[in-house]
Amino acid sequence: MNITQESIDDLNAKLKVEVSAKDYEAKVQEVIVNYRKTASIPGFRKGKVPMGQVKKMIGKSVLVDEVNKLLQEAIYKHITENKVEVLGNPLPLTSEVDWDNATDFTFEYEMGLAPEFKVTLDKKGKFDFLKIVADKKMVDHYVNDMAKRYGKMTHPAKSEKIDLMMGEFTQLDADGNVLEGGVNHTASVALDIIQDKKAQKALFGLAEGDEVTLRVNKDFSNDAHHMLNIKKEELETLDADFNFKVNKISRMEPAELNQELFDKTFGKDTVKSEKEFRAKIKEEVEKSFLSESDNKLKNDIILHLIKKTKMSLPDTFLKKWLVTTNEQGLTAEQVEAEYEQYSKSLKWQLIENKIIKEHNLEVKNEDILVHAKELIVSNFAQYGQPAPEDKKLEEIAVQVLGNEEERKKIYNQLYDVKTMALYKEKFTLKDKEVTYDEFVKLATEK
Repeated sequence: MNITQESIDDLNAKLKVEVSAKDYEAKVQEVIVNYRKTASIPGFRKGKVPMGQVKKMIGKSVLVDEVNKLLQEAIYKHITENKVEVLGNPLPLTSEVDWDNATDFTFEYEMGLAPEFKVTLDKKGKFDFLKIVADKKMVDHYVNDMAKRYGKMTHPAKSEKIDLMMGEFTQLDADGNVLEGGVNHTASVALDIIQDKKAQKALFGLAEGDEVTLRVNKDFSNDAHHMLNIKKEELETLDADFNFKVNKISRMEPAELNQELFDKTFGKDTVKSEKEFRAKIKEEVEKSFLSESDNKLKNDIILHLIKKTKMSLPDTFLKKWLVTTNEQGLTAEQVEAEYEQYSKSLKWQLIENKIIKEHNLEVKNEDILVHAKELIVSNFAQYGQPAPEDKKLEEIAVQVLGNEEERKKIYNQLYDVKTMALYKEKFTLKDKEVTYDEFVKLATEK
């Protein structure tokens, strides 16, 4: 077998693979002989079918399979050993192959090559690092949420907007009577999620045992299909009156802002006053937003590097490759329409890989295991449970990493951490305090 590569230009090349009979005939013969041993063909005893008959039956298909295997192995070996940086996969140029008569074959492939380019990470690259500041309104929200979390359940005499009501829905006919075969279901109703203002108003001020007529349709509530125990699609066409009978009213009375709540939230004597409590919540909330700030910074850096890095791609080849290999059956027109976004994504992939390689960033197996353990401990803590013993923790981590998807997710997370640390070191960052609403506006502009 002979394989040669011919350069067309800096981004395109042609691969020529010459296959002779000696490259494949032994393997083809072996497959045919093994098939003959087990073949069950009417008129012949098992294993006694004439070789000529077997060759006539499967010879061509075996030849095609074996030659294709040789081609794949040869191309992979050539690309690997010669360190050819290809984009996509080589596409065959050979159209017709005379499998019936020829013994020597020549196959040609076109290849798209990765471009040569330089990535610059230095202090000339300047970015705002948006630090989200929790304003009074946000802090109040989290304080109230924490007070409710550690509050106590009460059962008031009359319903208000903050209440949860348990009641029975019974569908009515046009005359206001119970509809035979209609919907009848007992469910809980959180008054603050009722979107229909008229219905919400009708549910205020009710006592246990009271009944009210409600018009229920798709605008009643996003959760209405659960309340009625019907499919979401059925709700789309439903527009009917229901009798709602109140069985029970529950209200979560928030805990007082005192030392007991402070200790439950942050540990004993960590904070000792409402002022310290609010300050600690503000600190924790702002800390939780740092990952969003990092994501915004990374997005800005991606756009910057794609714009500043001079790079060309083998566009014609890539468009052809996308049409040829896409499992969803993309047309040339669809590829053309979406190509700009695809090319930006590919450019960023090439840029990021180059950054990782040039700066010797590496994620080792032990790093992945340590991070998996940290995630497991964090998950246990989230549910108020102590971390498992070391041996058990190791077993759980190994089990999690046995899932290839989970392992890949952690692998990518760790590379994100390493690249982000590099960007913060190499670029000039200026802290800029913004409210959450301002952050959302800035984050959605690009």
